Amino acid sequence: MNKKCILWLIVVSLPLLIGCRTTGVGISCSENKAQGSRKNIASLTTVIRSNPTAPTGYNVRGSAYGRAGRYKDAIKDFNIAIQLDPGFYAAYANRALIYRYMGDYNAALNEYDHALQIKPDYALGYIGRGNLYREIGQLDFAFNDYNRAIQLGTLDGRAWYSRALIEQMRGQHAQAINDFGASISRQPNIPMPYNGRGLSYIALQEWENAADDFSTAIRLNPNVSESWFNKALVLEHQGKKVCAHKAYSKAWSLNRKNKASYKGMKRTR
Repeated sequence: MNKKCILWLIVVSLPLLIGCRTTGVGISCSENKAQGSRKNIASLTTVIRSNPTAPTGYNVRGSAYGRAGRYKDAIKDFNIAIQLDPGFYAAYANRALIYRYMGDYNAALNEYDHALQIKPDYALGYIGRGNLYREIGQLDFAFNDYNRAIQLGTLDGRAWYSRALIEQMRGQHAQAINDFGASISRQPNIPMPYNGRGLSYIALQEWENAADDFSTAIRLNPNVSESWFNKALVLEHQGKKVCAHKAYSKAWSLNRKNKASYKGMKRTR
């Protein structure tokens, strides 16, 4: 597989990684979906009724509404939390995340800015704002926010993971590999950093290291299409067409929107 083909494959794969939202503060895609369940929300409502003037209860329930996709209800709860405590910076950041999910990027940016004005050393706020900047293509601003979060001593692996994605897009694969590794050391059970690092290994033609990372990603969660697609890239490069076809087929079965998987199936048939 020539270098031009390798670069094309990385370009195809990168949007799959970036498309998995790296979330902000209180609402994370890695969190248990049960936290957004009706039962959990009902329990939080009971807590609020017993202490209706405590802003924390509304903030927590707002996060649960966000996980459940009930964005208007989430906004209402964050509004109440902020009314009760105008200095509640985490509620501003959580409200920003909901606005981001709703596609209101200007409102989201204003909320993050407000949270960071209240608490300038709020590392999670920088990560959240950085993710927003990255989503709207403001990569330099995003990179600076991730740097700031890391300088502040965050233990959240998303800061390194997100910075690595930008380094990868810039072709700085050695730096990206280091940052993906730092992310993995802090969140070893999440597959996406392994996928990211594997793609940078491919860019440097370190195929065995890439294969190890993609295999780990699959072991951690066998239902992620990107992991199977990336594994198929390595198998195809190694000339293992039968195994590559199976991996492409698995990727396609998990995500029918991934046309690259379908093309890989046809190519290795």
